[in-house]
Amino acid sequence: MSEILVVKLGGTTIAEQSQVLGEVAAVARRRPVVLVHGGGKRITEWLERLGVPSVFEKGLRVTDQASLEVAAAVLRGVVNSELVAGLRDVGVDAVGLSGVDGGLLICERVPGMGLVAHVVGLRRDLLDAILVAGQVPVVAPLARDEEGVVCNVNADDVAAGIAAGLGARQLVLMTDVDGVRDADGRRLDTLTSGEAETLIDSGVIAGGMVPKIRAALAALAWDGSEAIIANSSADHALERALSDPSFGTRITAGRSAVGAA
Repeated sequence: MSEILVVKLGGTTIAEQSQVLGEVAAVARRRPVVLVHGGGKRITEWLERLGVPSVFEKGLRVTDQASLEVAAAVLRGVVNSELVAGLRDVGVDAVGLSGVDGGLLICERVPGMGLVAHVVGLRRDLLDAILVAGQVPVVAPLARDEEGVVCNVNADDVAAGIAAGLGARQLVLMTDVDGVRDADGRRLDTLTSGEAETLIDSGVIAGGMVPKIRAALAALAWDGSEAIIANSSADHALERALSDPSFGTRITAGRSAVGAA
C-alpha cells in the first residue's frame, strides 16, 4: 500500500472549491495526490439551457449522445481546466487529463444506462509517471468502453478505481453532506463494508449516496486502506478528513465500533 492520496471533488464552481484546492496543494507538497472531479450539477445546468432533460437511475445519470457531448465539454473542457488553473495558481504543477487519455481507465458499459461505463481497471504507469515528476493529475470522469466508445463515468467510481489500482492508502470523497447517516438520522463516524451493505439493503442509504458508498467499498483493495466521505464546504475540510476521526464518515473493510455524532 502506498502513501498516495486520491481526492474526489464535485464539479461546482472554482470559487466554491478554492479553499479545498489550497488544502490539496498543501498535502501535495508532502505526499503524492491524484485529484478526480465530477461536474453533475454543471452538466445539468447546461442541459437545461439546451432543453435536454436529465434522467437518473439509482443515483447515476442516464447518458444519451446529446447529453454525452455536453458532459464531455463541461467535464474535460470547463471543470478540468478550471481546477488545473486553480491548482497552478496556488503553486501546484497540475496536469489535466481524462480516462480517455492514454487509455488511463479500462471500462465496461453499464447495461441500461446509455453511454455510461464502469471502471474495471487502470493503466497505472501513466499516473505513476506524472506523480514521479512531482505533478498532480487532475482526472475528468470520461473513458472508453470495451468497444472504444467514449462514455460518461461516475466520478466516485473513477476515484475508487484509481485508488484501488494505485494501492492508495486513503480515498477522500468530498461532497455536499457531512457523512453517512443511520436510520435515526445520526451521522456515523465509522462504517464497515458489512454495515454499509445492511444500510443499503434496508433503504437507509439511498439515491446518490449508493454509488458513493459502492465506490468507497471498491477502493478498499488493500489492508489498512480507508475511504472517507466528508463535506467539502466545511472549514479545513480536507485536513480534517485526513486527521479528525469525528469529521465525516470513515469506511473500512474490517469490523469496527460504530460511532455517531
